[in-house]
Amino acid sequence: MLRTSLGLTNRFTLALLLVLLVTAAACQKGTGVDTHATDEATLKKLDAEWSKAAATTKDVDKTVSYYSDDAIVMPPNIPTLTGKEPIRALWKSMIESPGFGGGWKATKVEVAKSGDIGYVTGTYELRETDDGGKPITDKGKFLEVWKKQADGNWKCVADMFSSDLPTLPAAAAPENKPTR
Repeated sequence: MLRTSLGLTNRFTLALLLVLLVTAAACQKGTGVDTHATDEATLKKLDAEWSKAAATTKDVDKTVSYYSDDAIVMPPNIPTLTGKEPIRALWKSMIESPGFGGGWKATKVEVAKSGDIGYVTGTYELRETDDGGKPITDKGKFLEVWKKQADGNWKCVADMFSSDLPTLPAAAAPENKPTR
């Protein structure tokens, strides 16, 4: 009798463990489909399209459309901009600068294992003409943080860039206007 009782207990314990294991496996996040490479390729493509919209076609609306509604931009030498309207004003002033052109290129794209956030780093080279008609070229680097939105599209939520050029003494520095 005791042997039968222990056998039932072991079977019950085994069944309970099996149910817990199946439940835990079912609760795991994700569909099992690895979209990592696709997400990275998407971010690289979006970033190239964004550069073209800004520096080649000079389309302010298209340029700003890559940002989320609550995005932040941290340009050099001015305070952080939050939201699309301040970001639009920055891009409008840059794109409308005489001689504006150039672009940027991603050198590294990483997407988190979760598949909902990623970052892009790279270099930029942008040109404009100063008030005296002299061409100015700025070269630097950037960091963008992208987040997958509820609709599955990616938007830039944070954008930061800085020049590789040495800073000028205050008396020689032109008007403070970021170049990316």
